Amino acid sequence: MRRKIPSTAALIAFEAAARHQSFTRAAEELALTQSAVCRQIGALEAFLGLDLFRRSRRGVVLTEAGLSYSRRVAAQLDAVERDTLSIMGEQGAMNLELAVVPTFATRWLLPRLNSFQQQHPQVTVNLNTRTRPFLFADTQFDAAIYFGDANWSGTQAHYLMPESSVPVCSPAWLKGQPTLDAEQLAGLPLLQQSTRPYAWRQWFESQGIQVARDLTGPRYELFSMLAQAAIHEMGVALIPAFLIEQELASGQLVIAHPQASHNDKAYYLMIPDRKAESAALGSFRDWLMSEAQSYRQFSPENETIM
Repeated sequence: MRRKIPSTAALIAFEAAARHQSFTRAAEELALTQSAVCRQIGALEAFLGLDLFRRSRRGVVLTEAGLSYSRRVAAQLDAVERDTLSIMGEQGAMNLELAVVPTFATRWLLPRLNSFQQQHPQVTVNLNTRTRPFLFADTQFDAAIYFGDANWSGTQAHYLMPESSVPVCSPAWLKGQPTLDAEQLAGLPLLQQSTRPYAWRQWFESQGIQVARDLTGPRYELFSMLAQAAIHEMGVALIPAFLIEQELASGQLVIAHPQASHNDKAYYLMIPDRKAESAALGSFRDWLMSEAQSYRQFSPENETIM
């Protein structure tokens, strides 16, 4: 079945004329005659069966339909141009499009990613944030790093690391004490993570106590937000230590209690089955799993907290 699409030349002429509100300036931009631009737009209007411009002695003005159509056409032409420049610039290079959970990407992955780029300079890794599973077939993503239970249909799961969160706060909350006990923590404002709504309840249960207000407190979507709130003395937060290494090292945050909470979920690299044979993705998978294994083995978190 033949597509109902007007000529590209007509769309380009229309987009330029709509942007300039002038056939003359569009002709100058496209290195065409004004009559050629008029013919292209006339043919487009005939194809659509509606007027895109109102013409007068003073010039041309977009109709309401023309204004709406011009916005859509401009967006699509911009997308085609971006894709064209991208494919022209690749010249044999390989791109990996990864969906990643935000704080893990900025705090753990990015500080290490340069070593992968040095080992595989022909592979470019692009990162975009996603926090929940999605259909790979509906996106351009080659893989995803996410936190969950590895139950993601149509994918292969590669274990990276667990999430063991430890209570942290501003050193001002300690008031000279080395740490706080569970009862003292229960009396402080509890900062909540939106996607881990029962984290504090589970932590207090591991300490053998029940706290009536364990589900209350300000909620934040990202661990990086929790960290900033804790730094600014808004309360105490449960955060995986590997996501706040800089804050702990600088003393902006301190461990309020040595007991970490252990989650039955973990961080995984998820690769769709249809991408399993990709050489570039295989290289990234092997590098990432090696980095994660090394971190799990030598992390101070494993020695002092867990």
